[in-house]
Amino acid sequence: MRAITGAKNGADLAANYCVVVTVNLFGLPCPENSLVKKLFIRTYGCQMNVYDSARMADVLAPLGYAQVDGPEDADMIILNTCHIREKAAEKVYSELGRLRDMKRQRVLENPHEAGPMLAVAGCVAQAEGAEMLARAPFLDIVFGPQTYHRLPEMIARAERAAGQGGRGGGRGGGKGAGVLDTEFPAVAKFDHLPKATANSTNLGGSGCSSFLTIQEGCDKFCTFCVVPYTRGMEFSRPGQAVLAECRDLVASGVREVTLLGQNVNAYHGSAPNGETWDLAELISQLAAIDGLARIRYTTSHPRDMNERLFAAHADCAKLMPYMHLPAQSGSDSILAAMNRGYTVVEYQASIERLRRARPDIALSGDFIVGFPGESETDFEATMELVRTVEYAQAYSFKYSARPGTPAAGLQDQVPEDVRGARLQRLQALLDSQQQAFNRRMVGRRLSVLLDRRGRRPGQLVGRSPYMQAVHLDGPETMLGQLVEVEITAAHANSLAGQMMCPVSGPESRPVPRAAGNWVPSEVARRTEKMI
Repeated sequence: MRAITGAKNGADLAANYCVVVTVNLFGLPCPENSLVKKLFIRTYGCQMNVYDSARMADVLAPLGYAQVDGPEDADMIILNTCHIREKAAEKVYSELGRLRDMKRQRVLENPHEAGPMLAVAGCVAQAEGAEMLARAPFLDIVFGPQTYHRLPEMIARAERAAGQGGRGGGRGGGKGAGVLDTEFPAVAKFDHLPKATANSTNLGGSGCSSFLTIQEGCDKFCTFCVVPYTRGMEFSRPGQAVLAECRDLVASGVREVTLLGQNVNAYHGSAPNGETWDLAELISQLAAIDGLARIRYTTSHPRDMNERLFAAHADCAKLMPYMHLPAQSGSDSILAAMNRGYTVVEYQASIERLRRARPDIALSGDFIVGFPGESETDFEATMELVRTVEYAQAYSFKYSARPGTPAAGLQDQVPEDVRGARLQRLQALLDSQQQAFNRRMVGRRLSVLLDRRGRRPGQLVGRSPYMQAVHLDGPETMLGQLVEVEITAAHANSLAGQMMCPVSGPESRPVPRAAGNWVPSEVARRTEKMI
């Protein structure tokens, strides 16, 4: 049998409702399977979770599931969770309580309905699988980030457990099916996923920008981090598989890809000739794909920066002048306690090499304040590093212990009020740097990839080469296009501009311009050989 999908009319499209008509080999409809099942996925956390959620929807599409914008009338609800943020697990359980109550109300209103199937995915599910089923026995499925290719099998098991093919386990939020799958499979999930499209992995409304996972897992074992325990050890997808997925995305309308990995610059995928491609070589291969205009990658680890990658920023016009390179701290003693594997001087040397290769590169970073044992002197060293580097944007967080990580058992935990005060000081500095960076764009002409509609009629939004959101007026027919924009105003988190003309041919490289008053560091120059 095969399925023919189509919208009944524009109003139905807006309501996220479509019709799937299943037909047999003779082309005759099977009316018992005429309505699509509704799927709602709530995604928490990082870009890789966004990619994973999109691929879960791809996996479930052949089963008749189509995504909807809310859980209220969904047949299946998946919470794709992140374990990085503070109190991540408790937030998930709080949301599960609301979903249980919603399910109970739906069953009360319609006694013939079993309610939606409830599932939890991602890193919280991986870390707390059995405990999660004990705390939330109404759950039907709990599965980790490496097993979502087996979702059809899990659903079949859940439906069998529910009895009579009913969806959602116990009625009214009672006992669920309790299917648990958090094993790390021997065969990579990517080998079992359907073909990716712009619609499944797009970052905006137009499908012109997409995530593409090339690497997963981590071998670094930072003392504060759960990733090695929830995502497993480092794994790189074969180069040809990455190229094939990228070509499929470009064929469906994608013009920009963001390569994803927990340690993306540790990429070491197999090449067609039996050798190994590093990230620089993969970028070079991707840049040769006709129709692909922009390449980005995140998140990198300072220990894995190398000369080939620096050179790629100088030589590849399609590689955008933006780099997210987490520092976490500006204190060598704290970096050692975190098991980061580099010093402040080595981090600064990488920054210098990046700016030498691409003087206008915009830098982003991550910082943790209040790590156990952090003194005021340690914190001031972080502030000094930020002043020296001058970030275009950055993310900063208070340290919060993750159960099972080495740092959770360290003595000399920093009091909450001290952590909060330090975070406010750091964020004030970072915000001032971001605003200054944005103000320097005013009067310049930047290429902008228009990827979504704005909040008001006639407004479009796109991304500059430096990852800034740019708002402008223009017709919707320009969505998915690269246009030249004159920046007329700068805001805290975005820019405004006026569209001048489409960008023809390969994206023009912006005029090199260093951020702020940055000058090469003499100490970084002396230690360049260290990296």
